Amino acid sequence: MTSSVRTSFTLIPHQKYRRSSRRSKPFCNTVDTDSESLSTLGNFKALPLEIFQMVLKYLSVKDISMLSMVSKAISNHLINYISTSSGNRRLLLQDFHNLEISGKREGSCVLEHYRSLGLLLKRCTLLLPTKDRLKYIHKILSEVSCFKLSGCPSPLHCLGLQCYGVFLQTLTAGWDELECHRVFNFLCELSNLPRKVQTVVSSKPGSARKLELRIRLFCRSVLLNHWIHRSDSAFWLTRILKPWPMVNQARLLYIIFGPVSSLNVVPREWLMENNARLLILSGNNICFTFMASKAVNGRAVELAKLVVFLALVCEKELYCMDWAVKMMQKVCKVFSTPGERNNFLQSVENAFAHMIMDMLQSVMSGDRDEEDSSFLNLFHLVNAQANFHKEILYLTMRSTST
Repeated sequence: MTSSVRTSFTLIPHQKYRRSSRRSKPFCNTVDTDSESLSTLGNFKALPLEIFQMVLKYLSVKDISMLSMVSKAISNHLINYISTSSGNRRLLLQDFHNLEISGKREGSCVLEHYRSLGLLLKRCTLLLPTKDRLKYIHKILSEVSCFKLSGCPSPLHCLGLQCYGVFLQTLTAGWDELECHRVFNFLCELSNLPRKVQTVVSSKPGSARKLELRIRLFCRSVLLNHWIHRSDSAFWLTRILKPWPMVNQARLLYIIFGPVSSLNVVPREWLMENNARLLILSGNNICFTFMASKAVNGRAVELAKLVVFLALVCEKELYCMDWAVKMMQKVCKVFSTPGERNNFLQSVENAFAHMIMDMLQSVMSGDRDEEDSSFLNLFHLVNAQANFHKEILYLTMRSTST
């Protein structure tokens, strides 16, 4: 027989609640007035709501966030306070543009304020499902134009997006990946980020430079910069890049992390020496794959010039020259016929000869800078050719002796 008497306590279930099973009732502007709610207010139940909100004005944001953990009724009181015009004005500081004049200390104070605000709203919305938490928080922050991707007229001189990023980092710290996926999708929906990224990656460089800059600032200031651990930053960067093909990912990475002054143009082509240095540092597998691709596609002359620069970098950086020779030997096996291989080897010798003649002409013309780099480059190239061919002779003699 079951008792009809209503118990005043809640039974602990045998299994954990999932986030989706938590109460989804949205916050309201009135505080629960039943006896259970009043009992959890403690001494505050004797105070009218207006007096309670006046007391909050004397507490810091961190203190208010601690107070929100006392009980559900207190948390509802605080939610009401945040939603009022006075609470909104106090908590949502919006002077993001005059901080450079006042100094770095004021800027740090504003960032810390929004870090504390993130903790307050994290605690106040603790019992809500992620979807309802995000909707409520968006309702609170929607009036701050500097939190929007295109909301601030001078984004380079504004701390708004940085404050928004600090707020979100504090709010979502400790959330699992599924919840963070929902946060990212929610932000994309609010900011229309995917469509704006589509615009910049599919248009000519420079045609949407202001939008490129805003995407850069939003991605870095809101999603990437404020995480302590690289794994967290990598998670959000993966969310940004994943929807796009590789060619668009490369363009987007340049927009986000490239130099600000060159966002409106394609960067100038690297010098072949710098390309060769990057290939060496990338490791054998990447270097061979890159060179083999040129061999397969019939770009033997370009590949031969690259071999010369690999030898030059090995000479300058004191790397083992036999590495360059063995890499060339490995690439030679990619050519399908002996004629193609012989043509490539001839192109390597021609590339050495042409580069030496060009550098010699530069030295003889007297066009020298303060460091006399033209003569030094000629010196390194001649030594690189000598050491390169020395390694080829060693390799040849070892093979014939066996």
